[in-house]
Amino acid sequence: LVLPFLSFPFSLRCLSLLLMFGNQISACLIVTACLLSSLDAFSVPRSSSTSSVSSSSSAAAATASKVRSYSVRQYASSVDIENDGETAVNGNNNDNNNNNNINSRYDQVFQDVGLDKNQLKQVPNMPMKRVLSPNDVFCNRELKLSGIRAIGFDMDYTLAQYQQPAFDQLAFDGAKDKLVNVFGYPKELLQVAYDHEWWARGLIIDTERGNFLKIDRHKYVRVAYHGFDPISSTTRKDLYSKTFNKVASFSEKSFVNMDTLFQFVDAHLFAALIDMKDKGEYEVLDFKTYDEIYKEIRECVDLCHRDGVIKDEVAINPEKYIVLDNGMIPMLKRYRDAGVKVFLLTNSLWEYTSVAMNYLYHGEKVDEETMLKNEWLDLFDLAIVGSCKPAYMLDPKLSLFRVRPEDGSLLNTDGLFEIDALGPNGAELFLQQGKVFQGGNWKHLQAMLEIDAGEEILYVGDHLYSDVLRSKRTLGWRSAFIMPELEEEMRVFNDQVSMLESIKTLRKLRDDLNYYADMVKQSSNNNNSVDDDDEQDNNTKNQLAEIEEDDEVVKNKLSDLAQEWHRTFHPIWGAMFNAGYQDSRFAYYVQNYACLYTSRATNLGLSFTTRSFRTSSEMLPHDKLIADERTEFQEFDPWEGGGVLKKV
Repeated sequence: LVLPFLSFPFSLRCLSLLLMFGNQISACLIVTACLLSSLDAFSVPRSSSTSSVSSSSSAAAATASKVRSYSVRQYASSVDIENDGETAVNGNNNDNNNNNNINSRYDQVFQDVGLDKNQLKQVPNMPMKRVLSPNDVFCNRELKLSGIRAIGFDMDYTLAQYQQPAFDQLAFDGAKDKLVNVFGYPKELLQVAYDHEWWARGLIIDTERGNFLKIDRHKYVRVAYHGFDPISSTTRKDLYSKTFNKVASFSEKSFVNMDTLFQFVDAHLFAALIDMKDKGEYEVLDFKTYDEIYKEIRECVDLCHRDGVIKDEVAINPEKYIVLDNGMIPMLKRYRDAGVKVFLLTNSLWEYTSVAMNYLYHGEKVDEETMLKNEWLDLFDLAIVGSCKPAYMLDPKLSLFRVRPEDGSLLNTDGLFEIDALGPNGAELFLQQGKVFQGGNWKHLQAMLEIDAGEEILYVGDHLYSDVLRSKRTLGWRSAFIMPELEEEMRVFNDQVSMLESIKTLRKLRDDLNYYADMVKQSSNNNNSVDDDDEQDNNTKNQLAEIEEDDEVVKNKLSDLAQEWHRTFHPIWGAMFNAGYQDSRFAYYVQNYACLYTSRATNLGLSFTTRSFRTSSEMLPHDKLIADERTEFQEFDPWEGGGVLKKV
């Protein structure tokens, strides 16, 4: 009762007291009248008057509308953009007049740099927190979409995402059958079940030893398995660290990078056969090396992609294997409407490409007549199938063939010579004869696009080596890397942020303990050698022993926390972008070669072609320590006083 009483006007409170000390009947009537009057003041007015409450409600509604507008524009490609913009414009005048009353997440920096936020018209309308989602596009190297004249897409695991494990199961079962019936492997292999969740992208397969490795950016092996069995820390270090005058680069032919989700099938078959070989129960495997087994697995899986084992089944039941993405068509149309040339560049051959793209375009399986129309080609300026990446980006002598979409037959072309012979508009005239091709090389593509500078081409793909690293390093194309796993990585990371902060703090504590131990030694040694423990007094020795004990306690807790943190991402391999406390080698390559990265290709359609992507600031360890609020920066001579460290 107290809170409502205090909220009443002064006169109402006075009259209420009369209930206790005055004429109760009269006071009751008066209080009732006042209450009715007070409630009427807080009710919604019947018409738009000069009520302050009405004005506040309108302002709040306008602000809420802008928050919704911001989110919709950023994350929904199918919204009515013009309507949305009109909502924002209508609220400008009212918002600009109240800039001082609206908090901004940038208020502090405005104050620090002396920037008057009244000069900013739309900044005050931004939400207090940026909405972050797995649909965002993340930037490693600054990129202006306005500078991109052509954008290309891979198909498999880029425009076409696949249902797991159903899609992989086709290749897994097909390869098992070939290994047993063609290469004579044990029939027990047919009983092996596929588990795609056992694997993670970014691993390295040591085909010579039959090992699976996860390494950090400094090429240190953090996790290792032989087949499905873990390798001990001692053995791991003996194999990959303690070698005289030789450090493995992991780029030798015996090391295979798991850069794409397609390789999960290879890995699971290889691990299963390693276990079978090690048991010594199968004579056929005794005469094969691990490397020979891997090569035959690779041959069988490749054959499944060519002989119809996968394509025929997907054509019969595409909805079982291909994931529809409603953003594909709006995204491609948006780029073409903005004058950006759009191309498809895939290693898949025409027959399978037609099946997959028709399903993505129509959203359902279509009849043969509709299939032959290949209406999805209207979304592209040209399409190249059977490209043989990464050779497509390396070999300038590969021949270009034109594909007849009606029957998939190939026609010879003279490539660059034919384009040049057609005159000033050679590329346009060349494409008028047909815009679907097989093979060729990057020179053909850039000639057909009429683009000389590689930096004006953005290529979007899921293969870290063939699509991203090679196009960036060799051709200078801008690159966007697609990682469907990013969605789950972000969800888990968000849930475990507090644990990660604890890990960082404990690591900082260990570093500070080591630094403190140096200070103690320096103070006790005076002008003697820092390592001369004989001259340290008992007090110093006790201090150092206790520091070491403290460090051991923190280290054990830190180790437990780090293992727990990694297990939340993957029970075996841990976080995809981390190996131990370092960035993983996979993260290193993503950072260095992917200009942009995101979870699905259509996320690129959520940004307009005027968008500029910017990187976050990067800092070396000394800058991070200075920026840490737990660190105090001082300048002094550490050897002042004859080699005694000056106390801080």
